[in-house]
Amino acid sequence: MMPSLSLNGVTVNFPFPPYDCQKVYMQRVIECLQKKVNGVLESPTGTGKTLCLLCATLAWREHFKDTISARKIAQRLGGEEMFPDTPLSSWGTTATDGDTPTYYTDVPKIIYASRTHSQLTQVVSELKNTSYRPKTCVLGSREQLCINPDVMRQESNHIKVHMCRGKVSTRSCVYYNNVDEKITDRDLVNSILDVEDLVKFGTKQRVCPYYLSRSLKTQADVVFMPYNYLLDPKSRRAHSIELDGAVVIFDEAHNVEKTCEESTSFDLTPYDVASAISAVDRLLVEQAKEATTRDSVTQDFNVESLNSGLKIEIDTIAKIKQILLDLEAVIDSYEVPSDKGITKPGIFIYELLERAHLTYNSKTAVYEALEQITGHLTGQQGTFLNTSGLQKLSDIIQLVFCGDPSEKDRQQQMQANTAHFKVHIHQDTSYQKKKQNTDVWTSSTSKKQGNILSYWCFSPGFSMQDLVNQGVRCIILTSGTLSPLSSFTSEMRIKFPVCLENSHVIERDQIFVSVVERGPDEVHLSSAFHRRFVPENMSSLGNTVANLSRVVPHGLLVFFPSFTLMEKNLEFWRANGHAGRIENIKPMFVEPKGKGNFAEVIDGYYSKINDPTSKGGSFFAVCRGKMDPRVILKMQFLDEMNRKKPSGVKYLSGQEWYRQQAFRAVNQAIGRVIRHKDDYGAIFLCDQRFKSQEARANLPSWVRPYVRVYDGFGNIVRDVSQFFRVAQKMRPVVEKKTASERCGTACLPDTQSSSFPSCTSSQSSHSQKAKVLDAHIPSLKRRRLNDHSGAHGMNRIYIEYESEVQESQRRPANLLDALEIGDHHGEEDALVGEEKADRLSTMSLQYDKRADDELRGGKRKIKLVQEQKMSVSEVVPEENKASRAKKFLAEMKKSLSQVNFERIVQALQTYKKTDNLDALLTETVVLTEDTNTHSLLWGFYQFVRPHHKKRFDEKCKELTGQGCGYKPDHSLSKDEKKALMPHSATDGRTSVVLTSPGSSGTSACSQLNTQQLNRGGHHLNHQGLRETHTGSAPKNDVHSAFLADVRKALEGERSAQLFQAIRNYKTTDNYENLMTTVVSLFTEKDEHFSLLARFGMFIRPHHKKQYRQMLDALIGQSADVPAVSEDQQTQASLSPPLKAQSKISSFFSSSQRK
Repeated sequence: MMPSLSLNGVTVNFPFPPYDCQKVYMQRVIECLQKKVNGVLESPTGTGKTLCLLCATLAWREHFKDTISARKIAQRLGGEEMFPDTPLSSWGTTATDGDTPTYYTDVPKIIYASRTHSQLTQVVSELKNTSYRPKTCVLGSREQLCINPDVMRQESNHIKVHMCRGKVSTRSCVYYNNVDEKITDRDLVNSILDVEDLVKFGTKQRVCPYYLSRSLKTQADVVFMPYNYLLDPKSRRAHSIELDGAVVIFDEAHNVEKTCEESTSFDLTPYDVASAISAVDRLLVEQAKEATTRDSVTQDFNVESLNSGLKIEIDTIAKIKQILLDLEAVIDSYEVPSDKGITKPGIFIYELLERAHLTYNSKTAVYEALEQITGHLTGQQGTFLNTSGLQKLSDIIQLVFCGDPSEKDRQQQMQANTAHFKVHIHQDTSYQKKKQNTDVWTSSTSKKQGNILSYWCFSPGFSMQDLVNQGVRCIILTSGTLSPLSSFTSEMRIKFPVCLENSHVIERDQIFVSVVERGPDEVHLSSAFHRRFVPENMSSLGNTVANLSRVVPHGLLVFFPSFTLMEKNLEFWRANGHAGRIENIKPMFVEPKGKGNFAEVIDGYYSKINDPTSKGGSFFAVCRGKMDPRVILKMQFLDEMNRKKPSGVKYLSGQEWYRQQAFRAVNQAIGRVIRHKDDYGAIFLCDQRFKSQEARANLPSWVRPYVRVYDGFGNIVRDVSQFFRVAQKMRPVVEKKTASERCGTACLPDTQSSSFPSCTSSQSSHSQKAKVLDAHIPSLKRRRLNDHSGAHGMNRIYIEYESEVQESQRRPANLLDALEIGDHHGEEDALVGEEKADRLSTMSLQYDKRADDELRGGKRKIKLVQEQKMSVSEVVPEENKASRAKKFLAEMKKSLSQVNFERIVQALQTYKKTDNLDALLTETVVLTEDTNTHSLLWGFYQFVRPHHKKRFDEKCKELTGQGCGYKPDHSLSKDEKKALMPHSATDGRTSVVLTSPGSSGTSACSQLNTQQLNRGGHHLNHQGLRETHTGSAPKNDVHSAFLADVRKALEGERSAQLFQAIRNYKTTDNYENLMTTVVSLFTEKDEHFSLLARFGMFIRPHHKKQYRQMLDALIGQSADVPAVSEDQQTQASLSPPLKAQSKISSFFSSSQRK
């Protein structure tokens, strides 16, 4: 039995006792429904928003029906009360609109819209967890729901539409013909199905899922759909969506504003017009040929008499062609500057189209002719003709000439239609031409480059007012991030009497938020326009990210507002060593510009986080976009509306709007930090402008109380180290062998002076159903070469993907989408990912274009460079080696021709007998001819004998551009490795214990494969770490030696700052002030961390425990700073360089490369 509670007189069944913030949220939902008013409700991610929304809405709907029942009973009883203790008045008249007579058919339908089908699938899953079982329906396109093979194989969506319509009208689709019979199926009617479930049912029962969903819609209580179906008038008409009296809910509504504008805008390119002309040309020629075969005596020629079935006259087709030619000429008649376009008021669209003979008077005839022509051409068997241009013109006519005004009211209608629009004509700068139809009848105009006609909407209120005009009961917009709410509601141009900025379910100790005003080098951080590319600013930001990567466990998410800004900073960091410092701790993954290989990169990032031997990863992404002409025109439009606005109407200025958009982008990134009630994370706002109260007021309400402004960077490092140490003890992450924990931290520098950088960090277990890589990349077809579920990553050379993926499973286009969809790692991904992570990190950081091209092209092979992870102390059993070799050869056999495979195997056998590497290289050169077989060449590294490994690695670099991950210890024989093992194990005691409990003693370099990531560069400089001397040294000598090292490492002013802090500490015993200075000075560069460890000699005994904890957080392991006596500390400080491998080694690699 589920718990129930009463909210606003409505009994709500909830799966568990709700939190206070959940009660508040459900109360506001019910308030909107009862009072028939619109609402904007923000509730942070992790507060169970979707569950609350479903339970509150469905509880109110049941209450509505119960009230109708009570009224009908009362009418029959002649005014007597059936239940004296609960009179009719207590049922709540607001649910049924007061005294208005109400029937069961008047119970409002719930239309639940979210951004994508992937999100709707999660909503349907949540609904199944409740006690409510309404009749439901999920609407989708033919692309997602059609199962007819003839239609499915068509590439273009509009061709699928016309082919489907043709088959339905002639009843030649067996799946459609079964709809009437199966629509009453009990399993269908009584089940809650998502898109995937519907397709499975249709496939099993041989019935059309698309038309099933349309039939179910009429009797459904709740209809789920992507919200562009609602906001796009064309889609709304196509799906026959009735809105009168309906409750409309937009979940994940942070993108509604953009969708509203885009659904009523268009861009008509030269290619669109040229392809339409080509299609009409083709039809004219076809009809002319057909006419010559008819009886030439017939003078009244009508195409209706032809066998083609096309029911329009040939001169009508000719008129359509003339309209297209005139339209092309009109658009190209404008001389447009290459750097900017020509902008006109929205009403200009009618003047332009009239010159091409498109008016309100001709719109119906032209539209019907275009539909018939498109339907005829797409229905032709055996030929493909691009009809996308014709379809776009049909859509434009529907959009521009909406309404059917009389001649007298036409001008007023035209002004109302275009009040929120601008016409923008600009040059087509796309030099990647779409493949043209090579038919001989193709118009020559299709090859010319011309102007683009854009008709852009700049007010989401246009679509929202249209919904209100349809007679909806109320509109509820809800999301995890809508702040700042004032600008959001202002843009919608409809009233929202109910607003909510909800609190979070987390406690104070689960979130850390700081404004990073200055970096470790005391340079002020700012992404204002005049500061963003200043070298000192970029350097300070790089130092900030590098230092934070040390203290933040697991994942670091770094957000930039544009690709330009991200690329400039990464380029600077790579040139100046910052990237190397970050890479050594958390391998860097960079969001690609193209959407094609995003999922591979994010998968590599997740794999690094899940790898228990690594310190996580860092992901650099973009959370906004570029300052394109549309953004500039939007700002100009708002300024114009402000000047013209009537009294009492409020519009944002262009600058205010842009500033609010910047904050909303920051808030979107912040919203990814906490994913559930047991999660915790840190947010770093890396811009000095966040110091102002005005800036912080635009952050989400649940974040604002936790924001702290620090005087120095050292204090931030100290406090965030303490925060994560406490959080990890209080909320330890449950270790999972096959699933991942997801963690993150993010930084957001900005593109304009009106927005800000920020950083976020989070850690959580799975909060959503895991999805494998296939789910995100429908274009990748998977074929498993072998069952690798138990294989070592070391010898898995490549995997070719060839499996079907449901279209309904959405591929993430960027980092925010990926985090929104949730973690997507099953057992297979965890096994493959560790290898893939290293290569993708290198690819992202170093912009490996060749690898990117390989990922985009052909069969879409993902090459996984074999990972050499053996350390000096590691001995691999012979049976494992044999097993891996066997699997490698099996994979190679499937990839090569039989002749080549046999030649290479023979060469390998000869090499074992003769030890002749040259002969082996001669035969394996065939593997270098195709980039798809380079990974096989690298796989041969395992068969090469130790004394040949270095030479083989160099040869691979020469032939393929990439080596095999050679390390000097790979050249050691088995006996030599065994001889070295006790040597490394018994190395002298160190003053700083840097290995974690249970660690194998292998270096961070070995664990993270950073040598391979950095292309074999020398690192592992253990400068500053000392062995313990058996003797002792005078204390003063130790101090003098340390202070001399400090003077060398720090500039005069900074070393003086340290000495003053030490003197102050001696007199005041103020540990906090000392640490603020020390941490700031000693964490700026990798080589200074050894000084931080040695500084323990100055710490008094009663502070040593705190100091040990701080070192533990900064370096990763507890440092030996004993509280017993300072003599032991003195001993440790004189240690000579340490030879044993330790996790600190990666901290010093960047200084070696410099």
